[in-house]
Amino acid sequence: MTFDLEIAGQHIAAGTRTTIELPLPPLYTHTPMVMPVHVVRGKKDGPVLLLSAAVHGDELNGIEIIRRILQLSAMKRIKGSIIAVPVVNVYGLIQSSRYLPDRRDLNRSFPGSDRGSLAARLADIFLNQLVAKCTHGIDLHTGAIHRSNLPQIRANLDDEMTLTMAKSFGTPVVLNSNLRDGSLREAADCRGVPMLLYETGQALRFDEIGIRGGVKGVANVMRHLGMLPKSKSRKIAEPLIARYSKWLRATSSGLLKTLKPLGARVKRDDLLALVDDPLGDNQTEIRASFSGLIIGRTEIPLVHEGEAVFHIARFEDSKEAAGQVELYQTELSPEDEPRSYSNDEPPIV
Repeated sequence: MTFDLEIAGQHIAAGTRTTIELPLPPLYTHTPMVMPVHVVRGKKDGPVLLLSAAVHGDELNGIEIIRRILQLSAMKRIKGSIIAVPVVNVYGLIQSSRYLPDRRDLNRSFPGSDRGSLAARLADIFLNQLVAKCTHGIDLHTGAIHRSNLPQIRANLDDEMTLTMAKSFGTPVVLNSNLRDGSLREAADCRGVPMLLYETGQALRFDEIGIRGGVKGVANVMRHLGMLPKSKSRKIAEPLIARYSKWLRATSSGLLKTLKPLGARVKRDDLLALVDDPLGDNQTEIRASFSGLIIGRTEIPLVHEGEAVFHIARFEDSKEAAGQVELYQTELSPEDEPRSYSNDEPPIV
């Protein structure tokens, strides 16, 4: 006998797929608002995997990752269920904004309340209507506006189930990230739902490598959970785990000239960037304070003193980490494998 799955009063039978429009508070123009939820149920019971994107409304890569996942032919053979929400923060997406109209960050508003702010109400609906029905989760993100992130998994690696999921995803870099107050990951953890956070690219931009990595990673986790058959291809490389990372900040205000790309290996005291005074001859340097790998950086050359510029993660072997990143990017390159993980779709360029 299969278990009963009900969302917003709608029953989803085993072996079916459907789209549910979860009602949300309307706009002040009385325009109705809904959160589209795609549900795919296999014929046999198994894990219920939540896929969520655009918790921050300007983070677009996850929307495309979920769209491609739902189009995979393998979805017809899954064991268990997928609850996929390509746009959680529909209000922010409309405004190309990270935040909600009440200027709150949804990912700092969980578990929420049905009598609180708009952010609190949205968090409450999402948590109780969707997260509560799931056994595992993957939350898809990008860097903030004008910041790019290397494809990476962030997770609470002190939890054994979360650790094994993180390793199975297949990114070369896994960053230990403590649960933050008010975050979706913290709220899910309190309900016994282990959740990964996948970061790639930057806000308001598509990144084909990161999208392909996300589709491949989600499929890898599904295989790990027994939702899809094991792959006959080569084994997933063991990711390198960073227990420490730090943002390096601009030493002065001015025009930033970055000298190191995402994924670059750096050594202590390496020169990473120069900050020029646009009105004079003064120039300051930004140097690495420790050895590691650049996993995030700013993409705009206008900085104020103290602004975060480079995110560096520390590894036991940063040379090996850099090598794995290069291999990962090559394997996902549209030029090398134009049909991988994308249902033969043309790559976004």
